[in-house]
Formats: sequence, structure tokens, C-alpha cells
Amino acid sequence: MSIPITQRAKQQLHNNQVVRTQVAANSKEYPVIEKDNLEPGVIAEANQDGTIFVNADVTDKKKAEAVEHEKVHMDQMERGDLAYDDKNVYWKGETYPRSKMEEGAKNLPWEQEAWKANARFKQQNA
Repeated sequence: MSIPITQRAKQQLHNNQVVRTQVAANSKEYPVIEKDNLEPGVIAEANQDGTIFVNADVTDKKKAEAVEHEKVHMDQMERGDLAYDDKNVYWKGETYPRSKMEEGAKNLPWEQEAWKANARFKQQNA
């Protein structure tokens, strides 16, 4: 299985540049960019610019599962339910300081929907 990434994206990632690729509005496909410098323990992350970063060092199956998880966050951002900055995560009008949470924890309200996507992925790809 191949994760979509453009040749241009690969070249720019060697310079640690963020790549912005145009995606049709309301599309459920997002540019997926493999990176080898995500924070320790991070497999993937949804970005507010419409891209998804995925750890280049994990298996293709794990990448695919992580992308499905991050697509939920992309949908949440498109709906206006989820936003974030360096200090906080904003969920449905509430502010959650990053300093007081474990990123990706299953008990966080925005993660509950995303973790369900992981369960569906595992069930469909068992």
C-alpha cells in the first residue's frame, strides 16, 4: 500500500519545509506527507493547513490507520469543532491547555471520535 505523497513534497521535506498541496473543498482526501522528524511517540498529525504528516518510520499498515484517525480531526476542523495553537486545543468553544493534557489520550473529547475510526480500521483490515 502506498501513502500519497508528491515528488515535490519529498524533495522539500529533505529541507524540513512544510508542503502545501491544493485539495478540493469538502474533499475527504488530504495530502499525506511522510516525515522523519515528528515528536517522539507521534505517528501522525493533522495540520490546520489541510495536510497530514505521518511518521516515515512506521509500517504501511500503521500509517494507513493513523491517516484514518487524522482524517477525523481534519473533519472536526472543517466543521469548526476543533482548532489548536501551540498552547491550547479548542473543542466546541472550550479551551484545553496543552500543558494539562496528554496529547492523543483516548479520554479527550475530540479524540473519542477519532479513536472510533481506529477501531473501524482495525476491524476492516483484520
